[in-house]
Amino acid sequence: MAADLPLATQFADWQRAGLDPAACPVRNVLDQVGSKWTVLILTALAPAPCRFSALFRMMPDISKRMLAQKLRELERDGLVTRAVFPTKPPSVEYRLSAMGESVLGPLAGLTIWAERNFPAIREARAQFDAVSGDGADEAAVRPPPAPATRPNTLP
Repeated sequence: MAADLPLATQFADWQRAGLDPAACPVRNVLDQVGSKWTVLILTALAPAPCRFSALFRMMPDISKRMLAQKLRELERDGLVTRAVFPTKPPSVEYRLSAMGESVLGPLAGLTIWAERNFPAIREARAQFDAVSGDGADEAAVRPPPAPATRPNTLP
């Protein structure tokens, strides 16, 4: 499949090929890259390598366990590299791999689209909820509360 094919044509080709959903490369990669934590971690590592504690401070609403899990997944997928320095205690630094850097362009496009369209999406959600009487998504419409313990240094 050529990269310049429209998405609808690609989708039709996948259907005709009988692509196994479990083996679908798009689903597989987007499961990881589409995660909110992955986006934040890749964005945080874009300018320079970081130690775990620096990454943790940049993301006030992530737990240490989740950050460690996501970093391991990103390392496993080849998007992040981990370097251990022989100091006492050992120092660990994370950086984007070449493949990790290659996803920043498409990720930036999606981020820009999300920022540009978020007000319209919030309005659409509010209109839908008003018409349907379903307030289940009200939490998604409200901005998250400000963190109480750590400052947010990511945009």
